[in-house]
Amino acid sequence: MAMPRIRPLGPDEVTPEARDVLERFQRERGNMPNMFRTMALRPEIMQTAVEHMRAVFSTGTVETRLKEMLAVRVSQINDCHY
Repeated sequence: MAMPRIRPLGPDEVTPEARDVLERFQRERGNMPNMFRTMALRPEIMQTAVEHMRAVFSTGTVETRLKEMLAVRVSQINDCHY
C-alpha cells in the first residue's frame, strides 16, 4: 500500500472553519475522511468539495447508502485509498 504524499492534517492543525467541517463529519459519519483532512491545507477548496459531496449524496432518487457503497467500490477499483 502506497503512503499518501501529502499528510492529512489532524483537527488540531487546521483553521477553525476546517475544524468545524471535520467535526461535523465526525458527528455525522463517525470519522474524518482523509480526503478532507488533506484538503484542509486549502480550506477554500475543502469547502467547495464538501458542498459538492453533499449535493451528490443528498439529492436524487438513489439511496445515500448505495451511493456511498458505489463510491467505496470505485475507489477500490482505482486503487485509491482515500
